[in-house]
Amino acid sequence: MLSHVYIGITDFERAWNFYAPLMDTLGLRVRFCDPDKPWAAWVSEKAPRPLLVIGAAFNSQPATSGNGQMIALLAPDRAIVDQAHALALANGGTCEGPPGLRPHYHPDYYGAYFRDPDGNKLCVCCHDPA
Repeated sequence: MLSHVYIGITDFERAWNFYAPLMDTLGLRVRFCDPDKPWAAWVSEKAPRPLLVIGAAFNSQPATSGNGQMIALLAPDRAIVDQAHALALANGGTCEGPPGLRPHYHPDYYGAYFRDPDGNKLCVCCHDPA
């Protein structure tokens, strides 16, 4: 369904230090990284798309986060959700909801919510039973 998701950032090194360990924890590999552009992308080992891309805004204006926008990333299990959330907070993210069950979505939905250093809202979730 998706080709790619592009997340606007204002400081590439800071964003790289936030996203690189998070994507590694989720089992995603770097597809490309060019700090001079600046941008980088990650992809699953299983398919060439979708890409998760971080980079400066194409219009050369400062990147800003959108109210009501969120990107949810799949984790293979609940322990990875916990690990990803802790890693995000350790690398400059802010908590928007600690890891836990969210049964109002469905009985096995386990998710954690946080913002990156630029204020973009992210979720890491697992839909599988424990």
